[in-house]
Amino acid sequence: MPSTLRPHHDGSPLHVSNPDPRLGDTVEVRMRVPQGFDPVARVLVRSNPDHEPLWVEASRDGVADGWEWWSAEIEVANPRHGYRWHLVMADGSTWALSQAGLTRLEPLDAFDFALVAGNPPPGWLADAVMYQIFPDRFARSAAADGRAVPDWAIPAAWDAPLDPLPPGRSHQLYGGDLDGIVDRLDHIEGLGVSLVYHTPIFPAESNHRYDASSFARVDPLLGGDEAYLRLIAAVHARGMRIMGDLTANHSGSAHEWFQAAYGHPGAPESAFYYFRDEAQLEYESWLGVPSLPKFDWSSEELRRRFIEGEDSVVARWLAEPYRADGWRIDVANMTGRLGAIDLNAEVRGILRRTMVETNPDTLLLAESTNDAATDLQGDAWHGAMTYPAFTRAAWAWLSEPRELAHVTPLGEQVTDAWYFGIPTGMPRYTAGEFAAQLDRFTGQIPWRVRLGCMQPLDTHDTARFATHAAPGVIPVAVGLSMTLPGLPVVFAGDEFGLTGVDGEMSRTPLPWDRIDEPDVAARIDLYRELIGLRRAHPALQAGGFRWLHIDDAAVVFVRESADEQVLVLAARGDVDAELVAPAVVGADRAQALFGDATLAVSADGSVVVSAAGPAFAAWRLPGVVAPSSTAAASGALPQAGGIADAEAAAAH
Repeated sequence: MPSTLRPHHDGSPLHVSNPDPRLGDTVEVRMRVPQGFDPVARVLVRSNPDHEPLWVEASRDGVADGWEWWSAEIEVANPRHGYRWHLVMADGSTWALSQAGLTRLEPLDAFDFALVAGNPPPGWLADAVMYQIFPDRFARSAAADGRAVPDWAIPAAWDAPLDPLPPGRSHQLYGGDLDGIVDRLDHIEGLGVSLVYHTPIFPAESNHRYDASSFARVDPLLGGDEAYLRLIAAVHARGMRIMGDLTANHSGSAHEWFQAAYGHPGAPESAFYYFRDEAQLEYESWLGVPSLPKFDWSSEELRRRFIEGEDSVVARWLAEPYRADGWRIDVANMTGRLGAIDLNAEVRGILRRTMVETNPDTLLLAESTNDAATDLQGDAWHGAMTYPAFTRAAWAWLSEPRELAHVTPLGEQVTDAWYFGIPTGMPRYTAGEFAAQLDRFTGQIPWRVRLGCMQPLDTHDTARFATHAAPGVIPVAVGLSMTLPGLPVVFAGDEFGLTGVDGEMSRTPLPWDRIDEPDVAARIDLYRELIGLRRAHPALQAGGFRWLHIDDAAVVFVRESADEQVLVLAARGDVDAELVAPAVVGADRAQALFGDATLAVSADGSVVVSAAGPAFAAWRLPGVVAPSSTAAASGALPQAGGIADAEAAAAH
């Protein structure tokens, strides 16, 4: 990465006056150019209302701390209103700045910065840190011992090893329940997390419960509806939030709706699923798995029962007396999609509308295991559980794949390192490639939506990151998840140092009896400190983001606001990076927040950060100073793209 600083804009409050506009609102946007960059003669903002380019002249606001600021006003015309900056230099050359970076070429519209009108996320999302719980493996209450075990289940003692082979793989039942979570809320609260997310709690015929047999009640094995009421009340009493997990793509084959339709042509529920024969014995399912029949969202009755209106499943658990705080939608990327059929936008729109009507202060997240940019434009999803941007990139940089003998679900003995189901194996990235992948997969997502995208190191569907982490990198990985833009996630058990070779084998019962062991206590303290760092500094929650240094071994970036900046160093190897002035302002007043690294300021204002890797470090700096905006006072008028004023007038 060249050491020369570049012009900068992002969606943070430093650069956008209103992150949650309505259609028709005027929003002020600002860009800054570092002194020492080529002289700028003129700046324009090109937006794209109704897919027709519209140009607005920007005003020069002045210079502060080595940065020249420009501002312009945009009228928000579309739900996703894209815009980019064009710089005309003193020598007549031009640059364009979009989320894809600075270029002399015309950027693609997909990479434009974007203002999102409507569907703002709940205010509590900004400082949220999520804790993910897989209920069967988290904790058992005293009541668990007295519950009858269903026929499908294979009972397991809490310290029994996981069975890698079917049927044990999905039928081992350890007996964790909702009152067990209540019993351990001191631990969760003590970590500093603010949002509890649990995987499905509806009755099913598996330990993961993604094959629901009903959405109308909580599984009695977990304590039933009353236990869920107790859990929600206990979470809310501690000032935290709680959100559930819903399978909008499919039900279980034991679901009451499917049982009413299977083999019963003419049943009202027949339209809920994709049956392939007149007898209704053959049907579409998730990836061909017979126990997971796929919903047909063209059914108005399915919509009414499941996602639309106050009597729907979606509304039931968000309304009184439960008042859960949101939904994570399982395989949201596949929901409503089958071949030439694509009802995804309709389904998510109805789902979110019902949530707003029931309780607008709720969060809606989508699971999408790959590139989700086309769905994540702010119309319904506030963010996503998506892996390529952060999770896979962090694994590729910070892992050291080991040959660990393990058994696949097919009974094969292998030693390959599991990597998100990708058969080509785990790549090996430099720090630069980590940063490039992060930029690539966030470059088409509006800033507001990016802040809602989950940043897990692992989940119940992946191997545990610690299984293949390189020596000394756990603080680096956890630190990155807490300081990069997005929603940090801790999968329960990571703070205990648990490992697991794949998604099923990572669902280990939590070893509560080991909580005071020195190694476990130290790991818990690490998580507590880094979560505390995130929640104590608003700049890490909604502040802007700039890369300052990238090489093969390390990245340095800053999160910034008018009140504070947080400078972050993450390194797998040794690092000795010089940050040219005015990359960082106020480093002479830096306050060390975390880590063992050195920050020094030279006489010319440049900053040197150095550390022996692996290392993660953070410093607090004074906030960014900007001159007053002149955009509103300038009265700059928009110009029709590519049409002279006279021609435009003549055309009308």
